[in-house]
Amino acid sequence: MSRFHNGEKTFPTQENKQVMNIREITNDVYYVGVNDRTTDRFEGLWPLPNGVSYNSYIVKGQEKTALIDSVEVGYVQNSIRAILSEIGNEKIDYLVVNHMEPDHSGGIPVMLAQFPELKVVGNKQTIVMIKGFYHITDDDRFMEISDGATIDLGGKSLKFILTPMVHWPETMMTYVEEDGVLFSGDAFGCFGALNGGVVDEEMNTDWYWDEMYRYYSNIVGKYGKFVQKAMEKTSGCKVKYLCSTHGPVWHKELKKVVEIYDRLSKYESEAGVTIVYGSMYGNTGEIAEEIARQLAARGIKNIKIHNANKDELSYMISDAFRYEGLIVGGPTYSMHLFPPVEAFMIAMETREIKNKVMATFGSFTWASAAAKSLGEYLGKMKAEPIATLEMKHSAKESTYKEIETMVDKFVAELRLK
Repeated sequence: MSRFHNGEKTFPTQENKQVMNIREITNDVYYVGVNDRTTDRFEGLWPLPNGVSYNSYIVKGQEKTALIDSVEVGYVQNSIRAILSEIGNEKIDYLVVNHMEPDHSGGIPVMLAQFPELKVVGNKQTIVMIKGFYHITDDDRFMEISDGATIDLGGKSLKFILTPMVHWPETMMTYVEEDGVLFSGDAFGCFGALNGGVVDEEMNTDWYWDEMYRYYSNIVGKYGKFVQKAMEKTSGCKVKYLCSTHGPVWHKELKKVVEIYDRLSKYESEAGVTIVYGSMYGNTGEIAEEIARQLAARGIKNIKIHNANKDELSYMISDAFRYEGLIVGGPTYSMHLFPPVEAFMIAMETREIKNKVMATFGSFTWASAAAKSLGEYLGKMKAEPIATLEMKHSAKESTYKEIETMVDKFVAELRLK
């Protein structure tokens, strides 16, 4: 395989691109990201059964070249190989940091060592975080930009749009007006590695939609009002390619992606009901099953049931965000709410979930606490349950009648939405 050299660096030629995930998205805009199929949990919390991509991009102007975002430190050498394969003996002038979370910024110190003339571009908070995380003290390595600032690359310009709290305070987006490319950081991202293709029209995207709901609800969910502000700020951009830091480059399906984020950030839901319950010996689980049966008998077709004892919190949160009805139940445990159910309620409170039709059910043996605790969590979320149910010991004939009444009220409220 032929190669050429520049000082101590060795650059693969065009022949080697076939072994790396490099793709020209549009004129002189390239994907140079990486796939992670090894990490079990994103942020140490959220399962990654389909992996995740860390997306990085090159924008080439006539005079200067910019790298948009780096990657997680364990994969930075893969990204560097892709970058060198594309730029050859040319230099990179700028590294634009749209988001400082370490799955994107972890590679910055290695990038600075590899490209000694590189300027790191970010807003004031970005630069503070880089210095804090990576102890880079040379101010000459940084270029601080403000909202609306631009950098001219020669025939292409980078416009910076600050979008704080989507989902960290320093987050921003970068827009290439000449090509209609918006580098959106974590916004519009999703879980799931890239399986060969990069742009959505090169692949079957069907399985990414569930991963997008899960990504939004798990990672961004609390910050809906800031997502709305970001979407308003970028509404004047004529976007043809939406390039986030996770998942496919969106082109053909761009409108659908924006609609999903718009809907979720407004806490708008799809038709359906999520039931989350915990049960020690099956008695509380029996109530959950009967509620589901009664819902189905009344024509509710999209019902998701999660046993909090064993189901991943990640998927429970996703379905709770996605569907308009939410019913939660659990037993009393040492005068508290059963811990797996409490973890779910904490997640709901943290994400400030709203605009749901909600109901609760609890159980106890000798002293009641679960029902009260569920009510307190709903109070913190400023949510009023349509119905509540409490059972002592196990289900009786009267319990099933209570469930009927509860489901009648619940379905009637769903049909008013």
